[in-house]
Amino acid sequence: MATTTELWRFGVVGVIGLLIDIGVLYLALAAGCGFYLGRALSFVAAASGTWLCNRLWTFREQRSGRTLWAEWLHYMSLMLVGGALNYALYAALIALSASVRAWPVLAVCAGSLAGMIANFLSAKWLVFRHRH
Repeated sequence: MATTTELWRFGVVGVIGLLIDIGVLYLALAAGCGFYLGRALSFVAAASGTWLCNRLWTFREQRSGRTLWAEWLHYMSLMLVGGALNYALYAALIALSASVRAWPVLAVCAGSLAGMIANFLSAKWLVFRHRH
């Protein structure tokens, strides 16, 4: 499949992940987890959701040859690179802006954009790469 199509699909899946991220963050905030623990929980939920969607749709023609559990762990470990960029920007915006603390969805969106390219390259070339 063409990289352009994969990138488009990855972007669509990213929006799904963003919605999961925001939803879980707001649930965690309502449960009293706070901005930072809540965001860690929402990241794991969003990354897990995007792994499944990318596996079933974006990179469905490419299999890693790993068990589901091993593939998920590999994906999650590689997503930590983009996740670190994502979380760093989120945390900086939360720390620096009262407006963003009032609307944490803004920090989630900014962080997600920051990590997207790193995560696409990791997913395409390191997780869902066909092994012979």
